[in-house]
Amino acid sequence: MKVSLSWIKEYIQVDLAPDEIASKLTMAGLEVDAVENLYAYLDGIVVARVMDVKKHPQADKLTCCTVDTGRDEPVQIVCGAPNVRQGMLSACALPGAVLPNDLKIKKSKLRGEVSEGMLCSAAELMLDADAAGIMDIVGDYKPGTPLGQALDISDTVFEIDLTPNRPDCLSVMGVAREIGAFTRPGQKITKPDVTFPPQRISTQSIHDHARVEIKDPDLCPRYSAGLLFDVAVGPSPFWLCQRLESVGLTPINNVVDVTNFVMMETGQPLHAFDYDNLARGRIVVQKAGSSTSEFTTLDSKIHKLEPDMLMICDGHRPVALAGVMGGENSEISQGTTRVLIESACFNPVSIRRTAKRTGIATDASHRFERGVDPQGTVYAMQRAMTLIAEICDATIAKDIIDAYPLSAAPVRINLDTRALNVRLGTDFSTDEITDILASVEFGIQASNDGHMAVNVPSFRVDVVRPEDLSEEVARLWGYNQIQTTYPAVPAKGRPLNPVISARSAIRHIFTGLSFYEAINYNFISKDFCDHLLLSESDPRRNVVQIVNPLSDQMSVLRTSLIPGLLDNMRKNTSQQTDTLHLFEIGKRFFSTGEDTLPEESEIVAGLITGSRRHQTWYGKKQPLDFFDLKGVVEDLFDALGIAGAEYAAAGADTCPYFESGHGAQVTKDNTALGFLGKIAKPVLKHFGLKQDAYVFELDLAAVMGQMPRQIKALPLPRFPSISQDITLIVDHQVPVGDVFGQMKAIAGENELVEDMFLFDLFEGSPLAEGKKSLSFRIIYRSDVKTLTEKNIRKLHAGISSRLVEVFHADLPE
Repeated sequence: MKVSLSWIKEYIQVDLAPDEIASKLTMAGLEVDAVENLYAYLDGIVVARVMDVKKHPQADKLTCCTVDTGRDEPVQIVCGAPNVRQGMLSACALPGAVLPNDLKIKKSKLRGEVSEGMLCSAAELMLDADAAGIMDIVGDYKPGTPLGQALDISDTVFEIDLTPNRPDCLSVMGVAREIGAFTRPGQKITKPDVTFPPQRISTQSIHDHARVEIKDPDLCPRYSAGLLFDVAVGPSPFWLCQRLESVGLTPINNVVDVTNFVMMETGQPLHAFDYDNLARGRIVVQKAGSSTSEFTTLDSKIHKLEPDMLMICDGHRPVALAGVMGGENSEISQGTTRVLIESACFNPVSIRRTAKRTGIATDASHRFERGVDPQGTVYAMQRAMTLIAEICDATIAKDIIDAYPLSAAPVRINLDTRALNVRLGTDFSTDEITDILASVEFGIQASNDGHMAVNVPSFRVDVVRPEDLSEEVARLWGYNQIQTTYPAVPAKGRPLNPVISARSAIRHIFTGLSFYEAINYNFISKDFCDHLLLSESDPRRNVVQIVNPLSDQMSVLRTSLIPGLLDNMRKNTSQQTDTLHLFEIGKRFFSTGEDTLPEESEIVAGLITGSRRHQTWYGKKQPLDFFDLKGVVEDLFDALGIAGAEYAAAGADTCPYFESGHGAQVTKDNTALGFLGKIAKPVLKHFGLKQDAYVFELDLAAVMGQMPRQIKALPLPRFPSISQDITLIVDHQVPVGDVFGQMKAIAGENELVEDMFLFDLFEGSPLAEGKKSLSFRIIYRSDVKTLTEKNIRKLHAGISSRLVEVFHADLPE
């Protein structure tokens, strides 16, 4: 919404500076986005004196003028105006100035003569309509004086970003009313007189020519109409064009421009019909129905009508989309002599629906969608008719039509001043609240018990309850003047949900491991159970069926995250991305019956495939394997502070989708944490995959149960460590994890053992068939002294002999 300061001053006296007005409007809830000097282009225009005039040697209609522009030396300007004369003062645009038509003035040659500027007409500077000659400035002005200063020309345009609940400020009067509340004492706006001049009133009554019928009063509670005769349609006067252009509207003709002017002035949209194009002089407000399918609007576009669209019709056909745009069949033209003015109040929802369906957005629909003053239709119409009678030399038909089948009930709100003060944290008295609300035309009836009855003005369609009045008091008083208060008891923040913290930590860890997060739908194909080779009794077949699935590929809720990750792999490998590190944190769902909610559990899943490293000049390509996946899970546990996780072979009945001998179950303290392994070839084939894939699934709740609540800090070691190796030759079927478990059980009995790990595994000659060699390194350290081999020899030998005994192992010769 744009408004100019000079226009505002027609309704209220304003002494505040533009910047102060912008600040106060913004603090009152009318955010000012921009403040523009309407005559900024005059900065390059100065008063200049014509010192000498000579005929142009190469052109009969041009003259070469010597002009004093206030600079050190006079300049020559070539001019074609017939009224230029020696000694006159005029407006001169200096090189660099930009005129309103985007003409940039520069030093140039005209027919061989140098011209260092331009002597301007009032029309060229948009100061008047006179384009017959250059400006003839009367007065004693010094050459070089800025033209705006000399003529005291200034105006400011405010661009206001209004919220949808303030349709009353979609008008110059509305903004003027708000500014009046800032002045001390508060001012009321002065509305223009709309009394019809007696000499302009016809002896013919509008009732003899026109009739209005409202068939849908719920959509049009009020419709006012007036009629003018002998209208002379033509260009608008300069002042009217200037007002419209200052707020961004383009002048069309004097009749249409008046309706636009009054809409911007009062906020009430109007429409002008060519009365002679209205069949039988009738106006019928009704829904489109099914009889009419198309309608051509003023912009010559054809729109498809829907039965519930509200239309303005004449005796035979639609002539306007109610509240949105008029029709081409009744528009004002140069031959129009009789004009019917419409001023109505429409249902905002109906107008919004019509505007959206037709794709038409107009200034009128913008206002009707937000709600207009139901009591303002007659005033706006009379204002427009008075101006048209004056500008177009028209005659006003006697009487007006005001169809008002659903009279708007006045809004009256009972306000408790004590509740208002509690709500705002203020201590306003009843008199102070009365003054604040009265400044924007609220009617107040106060009582002695702190209550008041507030009559809401009809133009404030957004105020309907006491809380709205509290907002009015707060914004008019100034939000910045309300003291900040804090609760007496300090607020204590609720600790973050542990699940959210765990998710965040896991995401951070996987990002550090160069994984990308996948986010898949909870809906998948019901065939996934068969693709994963799940048995008929597998609980993961207990899926929740979707009643109305979007497609067959999204027909059930997932009970595993693995199908989604395998599908991600398929899509990536099809784009030649053959190395992937993906993880996903999501839920799986198990059906508990048709009438009950499913059982949910949150899962952390991951997938790796491709190469450990790519082919380079310094190394060969190395494919990923099961132990890369196991390392990822171990890194995750280490970062989460989970120690002592155990890995055991997963049974085929538990994870049938793993290749035999390549699946493991992860446990800690007899609690199952999840599974990891290599996807079997038949499963890969079901998912359209050709290269190996390794996946894991971990139960988030179980993992969180093993995370330490506190992190224990240990001092750095004071004494060096010493290491000793143990090599065992055991049967091929002996799991390394079992050996580790036994070693940890033995080591737990002695505080000198700090760490242990497998550093070598060997099978083949010269070992016997069915045997393998396992080499472990044990790290010893003391907190009180430096250890020697003598100190640990007996302990190390005891560990070796215990392992040989338990696993029937041999020691290398």
